[in-house]
Amino acid sequence: MTARLTHIDETGAANMVDVGDKAVTRRVAVAEGRVRMKPETLAMIRAGQAKKGDVVATARIAGIMAAKRTHELIPLCHPLLLTKAAVEIEPDEALPGLVVRATVHVGGQTGVEMEALTAATVACLTIYDMAKAVDRGMIVEGVRVLEKSGGKSGDWRAE
Repeated sequence: MTARLTHIDETGAANMVDVGDKAVTRRVAVAEGRVRMKPETLAMIRAGQAKKGDVVATARIAGIMAAKRTHELIPLCHPLLLTKAAVEIEPDEALPGLVVRATVHVGGQTGVEMEALTAATVACLTIYDMAKAVDRGMIVEGVRVLEKSGGKSGDWRAE
């Protein structure tokens, strides 16, 4: 059996997948991203001394808001009634930088991987935006799905 892209029809045209016949199941996705920065930038953020305000709290809210609006940003994504969107941001001295982890839940007919990825990405971009005045060399990296559960394809976890 040859794998095919689900958003491309027989003629090669992009289309929104019909999920109407899929079972409603509890679906969860977790995604992460990292913002690598200078040690002094991380220290400034941890001390709450960024001129634009609380970087971590603002990035957390931005990520949650982004998860809820994914269908407005990513073509062909279904609008979903999310039951939970959470964003955790932890310092990592070894990077140095911040690690963002977004978890999204839905009871629905399609998965929430895109919502989790969007939440993690927008939270990372918000961190960059709020600290760029002191560190333009920050790197947003490693945005990926860590795990998903629910639906016909079942559970999956990154290596």
